[in-house]
Amino acid sequence: QVQLVESGGGSVQAGGSLRLSCAASIVTYSIYCMGWFRREPGKEREAVAYIDSDGTTTYADSVKGRFTISRDNAQNTLYLQLDSLKPEDTAMYYCAARSPTSAPRCSNHPLWYNYWGQGTQVTVSS
Repeated sequence: QVQLVESGGGSVQAGGSLRLSCAASIVTYSIYCMGWFRREPGKEREAVAYIDSDGTTTYADSVKGRFTISRDNAQNTLYLQLDSLKPEDTAMYYCAARSPTSAPRCSNHPLWYNYWGQGTQVTVSS
């Protein structure tokens, strides 16, 4: 049973920083695609960033240069460093994992991921 547990959300002012963590109970964690998604109330879940098993990272245009995704395979943990936060970054942030496939690269589509955490709220005030 795969479990993903996010932490690190909170309320900050614009320009501030947060670091999200996602602890994964996955034996073969290192070969999983891992991603961060977010959802604002009434909107679709959108990809923020994802990281392949080889460490290749991909970011949404809206967060490039401000957010950094990383993974610690020894600790089975995924991170998202959020810097220069803006009010429009306010959302519930979710960690997602995809079990190994034959696909050459991870995807930014939420339906491609088969495991999800419960989410952690990020609120940015102006």
